[in-house]
Amino acid sequence: MTRILYPTTNLAAIEQLTLTRGEGVYVYDDAGKQYLEGMAGLWCTALGYGNEELVEAAAAQMRSLPYTHLFGGKTHPVAIELAERIAAMVPVKDARVFFGNSGSDANDTHWKLLRYYHTVTGRPQKRKIIARQRGYHGVTVAAAAMTGLVPQHQHFDLPLDALGILRVDATHYYRQGLPGETEEEFASRLVAQIEELILREGPDTVAAMIAEPVTGAGGVVLPPRGYWEKLQPLLKRYDVALIDDEVITGFGRTGNDFGATTYAIEPDMMTLAKAVTSAYLPLSAAVIRGDMHEAMIEPASKVGIFGHGYTYSGHPVPAALALKTLEIYQRDRIFERAARTGQYLQQRLRTLADHPLVGEVRGVGLIAAVELVADKTTRRAFEGGKVGAHAQIRAQENGLIVRAVAGSSLAVCPPLIITETQVDELVSKLTRAIDETQDAARLNGWCG
Repeated sequence: MTRILYPTTNLAAIEQLTLTRGEGVYVYDDAGKQYLEGMAGLWCTALGYGNEELVEAAAAQMRSLPYTHLFGGKTHPVAIELAERIAAMVPVKDARVFFGNSGSDANDTHWKLLRYYHTVTGRPQKRKIIARQRGYHGVTVAAAAMTGLVPQHQHFDLPLDALGILRVDATHYYRQGLPGETEEEFASRLVAQIEELILREGPDTVAAMIAEPVTGAGGVVLPPRGYWEKLQPLLKRYDVALIDDEVITGFGRTGNDFGATTYAIEPDMMTLAKAVTSAYLPLSAAVIRGDMHEAMIEPASKVGIFGHGYTYSGHPVPAALALKTLEIYQRDRIFERAARTGQYLQQRLRTLADHPLVGEVRGVGLIAAVELVADKTTRRAFEGGKVGAHAQIRAQENGLIVRAVAGSSLAVCPPLIITETQVDELVSKLTRAIDETQDAARLNGWCG
């Protein structure tokens, strides 16, 4: 055992796999065993491993200007260029970009920017944020409060009320749809719940709603049909800003540049991270409407500074790496490629739908989940996470890395550069893992 305190890990079950190198869509452990990296690390290594263009972009920047900051009137050309590139890509009006280091800190930044903006525009009471169950928005204090997953809350005693976090239902039709209820009716019910919450709290107190286009760590849950079309006019009616968390779905994952494009979302704010650098170095961006930034300039000038920022905001090395990543995405038409390969992945995964252990296969583009159930007819879920954890280990033994999320759903999120042949390999190994899990479930009586 090392001296590391491991993140998002069962602290009694650490150091089960030691990875030492990667190439393309594959990683290798300290014994030389090869694994198809079916999760792109943590939903993030979009261009796979060993991309020498990215390595060289970082090295070149290290040689010329390895570090400077953006505090106190200082800047540098790389951060300026990256902000312009991002602003030109996102569907946010007159976008302005605040750089950080992770999706968590970007969502904390959004929380603070909303409070700052509404305070300086004379509405300090407008500060509550609506967040969904099973949404994942990070683990810093405000971001963890917005997150709707039990492990990120349990034992931490987060000040949810003080932070102004309001909770609404998740969007999982398979699990939460009522008997006889269509997807569109389910979507209407969810949106009606949000409107009731806004009216109960008072529209003048609700600043924003934060949501992922596709829920990631909460189970890879797609929105029900009509959800975004119904939700957006409602939020506009009550002047509630929409924070589009694209940490996972951004930069090609759904087969488009952003999940916002896939679902026709017009956000007021966006959270970006992960694939913006293909995860080779940490970088995040909190994107806001231009009018919000403009409203902050005079009040901040009276104070003397805008009192928020990080030592590594706009760090030149990850910024240079992000510029090269965005160049590769455009030059090599990576998003279009991901759309084609994603269609193939979804088609191949749906061959698992008839498996006795599989309740639902869901996904879009190159992100998906296969949910394992104790009873296929009644949709009864396995208790706890032991079955999902077992299937994840079986996949690993078969040379495939996937991730058990939301109990017994196996998430799949390979690098965007994966080929159809490698998709076949992924699905074959995943099928074998599920077959082996079914055998273990029968042997141990897990299906009850």
